[in-house]
Amino acid sequence: MAATDKFDAIVIGSGVSGGWAAKELTEKGLKVLMLDRGVMVEHGEDYDFDGKPAYEIPARDMMPKALMDSDYFIAKHGYVSPSNRKFYNNDRLNPYAYDEGDKFYWIRPAAVGGKSLIWGRWSFRWAPEDFEANKRENVGIDWPIRYDDLVPWYDYVEKYIGVSGSRENLPQLPDSAFQPPMQMNIAEKWVKERLEATSPGRKLIHTRLSNMTEDKEDQGRSKCQFRNQCGRGCSFGAYFSTQAVTLPAARATGRLTLRPDSVVTNLEYDPKTKRVTGVRVVDANTKQAEVIPARMVFLCASALASTQILMNSRAPGSGKSHFDASGTLGGYVMDHIFRVNIWGDIPGMTDFIEYGRRPGGVYIPRFRNVGGEEGIGFKRGYGYQGSARRDPAAPVGFGASMKQAMRGYGPWKFSMGAFGECLPYEDNRVSLHADKTDRFGVPLMRFDVTFRDNEIRMMNDARTEGEAMLRKVGLTNVKSEQREHVPGDAIHEMGGARMGADPRQSVLNKWSQAHDAANLFVTDGAQMASISCVNPSLTFMALTARAVDYAVGQMKAGAI
Repeated sequence: MAATDKFDAIVIGSGVSGGWAAKELTEKGLKVLMLDRGVMVEHGEDYDFDGKPAYEIPARDMMPKALMDSDYFIAKHGYVSPSNRKFYNNDRLNPYAYDEGDKFYWIRPAAVGGKSLIWGRWSFRWAPEDFEANKRENVGIDWPIRYDDLVPWYDYVEKYIGVSGSRENLPQLPDSAFQPPMQMNIAEKWVKERLEATSPGRKLIHTRLSNMTEDKEDQGRSKCQFRNQCGRGCSFGAYFSTQAVTLPAARATGRLTLRPDSVVTNLEYDPKTKRVTGVRVVDANTKQAEVIPARMVFLCASALASTQILMNSRAPGSGKSHFDASGTLGGYVMDHIFRVNIWGDIPGMTDFIEYGRRPGGVYIPRFRNVGGEEGIGFKRGYGYQGSARRDPAAPVGFGASMKQAMRGYGPWKFSMGAFGECLPYEDNRVSLHADKTDRFGVPLMRFDVTFRDNEIRMMNDARTEGEAMLRKVGLTNVKSEQREHVPGDAIHEMGGARMGADPRQSVLNKWSQAHDAANLFVTDGAQMASISCVNPSLTFMALTARAVDYAVGQMKAGAI
């Protein structure tokens, strides 16, 4: 593609935010170029192991140690397997300065579709509390928006993508526009009844998932088939991914050009007009570079990749980004803290098993610091994601008797893990390495991000409370563990280019628009001023749709 090709807008990244940006921009009449550094993955055609049993997958879908040691160290944390490896970044080819600064797991995709191909699909609205807590507690900066600003956009996104769940009328976890929930199994219903009776004010509810329970024939998507193979790609389109949902919609307009294997290194900028003038792109295969102009840019490369691009957008010889007049770019980086797990045995019900492989479970919403609670030793809160199951009986002995015994099942077990909110700290920062660059000439990312006392106290409480709840329920052999807490491990990284009302304290305004460039919008996790305790992807989508609506209006009015 020649650099003289004209586009109304360029979208950088193709994950949950980039896909929505491309869909909304093209449907509003703009000619759009979407750039992604990853390989092309076509819906259905390129899901190499969709529906395959383990014996048809290399190494029975267990990651070989040699491959982990050489190219995919993140596989050691349970995210990469032979069936989905093509969707993930090769850590040798595309490294970061892991051996310098604080410990951080930067878990990245490497395919068109981004994290929409590999996400957990838990889809929650944030609550009014999540947008108000910073101001009330004098933490970070006040959000320039409130929950009511996002309500119509949550509605819009949820109805389009399909979110299954149950209405609960909880102020700390607002209801969505739901399809019917995936039903709890008999053991989860047993736990729910007893937990809510023995721990008043606490709830165990259906998972809220972007896995559909009803078909969307107008989108060519079928409801979930209960295979629980979502991470390999779903040819049914049963869960939200760019491939299944937003990319087909954008392509249907005839106004989208998609370029995979396109590494964006920086944004070109005119300080006189305070506008982005183009996007510098390097072909991942040929290493040839070009600058592509556009009237408007939506930067949706994921929180840290977008921040890296912004930081590397600077005048020759300068160490300061064009987009960092506030001095906050790269700061206030956050991720959810987790790795606290609690489990136990459920007595009885051994006449029952669960058929199918449901891709969700159950959720215990936040109950700490809700409704004026005080004196618990930390700010914000946490929730638990869990499920009940029966595993096949363990092999005992050998021969025919062993095989016959393995046709049975062990006892029902219930397990859950806590996800907690991290506060926005100014000195939780990312930066560009002074000397090391990647194979495209971009300075490597360096991380100085840690969890603090508030988060550790929160997880200690989650462990104690989790054990107590399960014992009250009547589980036996209740145990727990608290593993190392490393930022990035939850893959919910946010911050780096936060939004705010004051240009002296933030990178973006309330429309996800750069204070220093009216034609630049950053609508992924980089914009977040705090992170709630629930999964963020649904909020990214709502913010993106809202930002596009505003941006196109500004463009038509001649302001962009």
